[in-house]
Amino acid sequence: MNPAAPEHTLPEELLLLALDPRRGKPYCRNRFLEYGMAGAVLAELELHGRIVEQLGRIRVISPQPPQDPLLAQVLGSLPAPDGGGLAGGVGAKAWIRRTGRYVEELCLEHLVGRAVLRRETHRLLGLLPYHRHPAADPALSAAVRERFAAAEAAGFPDPRSRTLAALVSATGLSGAVAQGGWGSRSTMRDLVRDEWTAYAVRRNVRQDKANQGGGGAGGGGGGDD
Repeated sequence: MNPAAPEHTLPEELLLLALDPRRGKPYCRNRFLEYGMAGAVLAELELHGRIVEQLGRIRVISPQPPQDPLLAQVLGSLPAPDGGGLAGGVGAKAWIRRTGRYVEELCLEHLVGRAVLRRETHRLLGLLPYHRHPAADPALSAAVRERFAAAEAAGFPDPRSRTLAALVSATGLSGAVAQGGWGSRSTMRDLVRDEWTAYAVRRNVRQDKANQGGGGAGGGGGGDD
């Protein structure tokens, strides 16, 4: 595949990396994945030239809707372009915390609608319904993992792969996704400091860990702090 024209957006790639293709369960805590999804959609909008980050705030610089409906929907929910004053825009960390679940649900809906994922409804203790999203076509999930592994082997040579690697680390997925052992995970963790979207995700993850004493049950990926 041509890396300059990826088949999936960053939030879609992150979600496909995060979900076990057979069981449809995330490899990390779902709340952390929600933060990662929100960070990934911001990163994709930045790559499309629609937003920038200034002093920790998201600013829309081009309100022209992208072709991708998820990106267009999220862009339309952000504050309109302003005159560039310090009070403009919206705080990145707070926006990610507030909208992560919404972004994840939107992305799941899009991928189910495109037959990339399936939706299975289960019931906790036979009563409370919850959903799992296994791969509808395991080859599509495998292709995303192969593309990530190739970028990892090459040292994440382009801005898009570096951003995705940083988001994987910030979300707590590198233990489940990285192929190169501790050295590769360390490289990915270092990338978080250079990518504002991933850094905002990590701040939310750390806040949750601090509030819960660093513990909490969830998926099997584990954090990268």
